[in-house]
Amino acid sequence: MVRKLDEVDGSIGVWQQVWRRVKHDRVGMVALAIVSAFLLLIVLVATHLVAANWSVERGVHYANPDFLGPGPDESAQIEQPKGQMLDISAVDPLAPHYAAIEKRAAELKTVEPVRLPTLIFGGDRYGRDVLQKALKGAQVSIFVGLAAALLATFIGTLLGALAGFFGGLIGDILEWVYNVFTAVPSILLIFSFAAIFPRGIGSVVAILGLTGWTGIYRLLRAEYLKHSTREYVRAAQAIGAGRISRMFVHILPNVSHVVLVQLSLNVVFFIKAEVILSFLGLGVPVDSVSWGTMLNEAQSELILGKWWQLVAATVFMAVFVTAFSILTDALRDALDPKLR
Repeated sequence: MVRKLDEVDGSIGVWQQVWRRVKHDRVGMVALAIVSAFLLLIVLVATHLVAANWSVERGVHYANPDFLGPGPDESAQIEQPKGQMLDISAVDPLAPHYAAIEKRAAELKTVEPVRLPTLIFGGDRYGRDVLQKALKGAQVSIFVGLAAALLATFIGTLLGALAGFFGGLIGDILEWVYNVFTAVPSILLIFSFAAIFPRGIGSVVAILGLTGWTGIYRLLRAEYLKHSTREYVRAAQAIGAGRISRMFVHILPNVSHVVLVQLSLNVVFFIKAEVILSFLGLGVPVDSVSWGTMLNEAQSELILGKWWQLVAATVFMAVFVTAFSILTDALRDALDPKLR
C-alpha cells in the first residue's frame, strides 16, 4: 500500500504533521529559535549589515572586554634611545633634500585614529573586535558545515539508493568504492584532499563533501534493500510507477528520518573538521576568519592570559551545534513513520 499521508487525520500532509509534533516540543522549539537566529545572522553578515567592520583595528592590542575595564596599552611602542646622529651628507647625495622633505611631511598632518581601550568582548592582538570576528566566523563555519553536509548527504543518498535498489553489478561497484574510502581514516583522507586542493572556502566544502558521504551511503543502502521489497513499493510498481518514482517518491520519504539524523551528524562533524583544518592552516584563506582561525590565534593569546577570543569562538560553536542536534532529533522523531 502506498504511504499514507496521515494515520490520524488524512486531510493534512506529512509536513503539517511534522510541524504539529515539533511545536509541542518546547526544547525543540527553543532549538529551532536558536538555529533560526544563527541562520538569520548568516544572512545579515553576508549582506554586510552585521560585522561588516570585523577587520578594522578599533581597539588597542589585546583590548580588554568592557566588563574587565581598561588594561595596559600593549600597542605602546618602547621609546628608542637617542644617540648621536651621524653626518652622512658626504656620502648621501639626497642629504641636502632631507630638510625640505621633513618640512613637507610636517605640513601633511596625519591624525592616527584613537583606539579604544576596551571592546564589548575584547580585542585580538591587532585590536580587532572579537565579538565581530565571532559573528563573521559563524557565517564561514556554519556555511561550510551546512554546504558540505548537504553535498555529502546528496552523494551518499544517491549512491545508497542506487546500490540498495538495483543491487547486482551496480551495487558491487559502489561497494568497492565505499570500501576504498572507508579503508583510510576520515581525518587522514581529509588532510590528503586538503594537500591537493587550493585553499579556499569552496575547496573546504568540496573536500568535506567528497570524504563524508560514506556514513549516509551505508545506512541508505541498507534501508533501500529493506524497503524495495515491501508491499507499498510493489503496489506502486503495479500501478505503473517507474524506478525513479519508486526510489525517490515512495521509498525516500519513509527513510527521511535516517537522512536527517546523518545530516545533523555531518553538520556537526564538518564544522569541527573545518575548525581543525583552519587551526592547522589548511582551511579558509588568511584574509577570512572562521571559528578555526580564531582558535588558532587564541593558542598564543592564552600564554599572555588573553582568554576572550577562545571563549567567544567556543561558546558560539557549542550553542549552534547543540541547538542543531536537538532540532534534528525533534525532526527525526516527527518524520519517523513508526512514531507517527
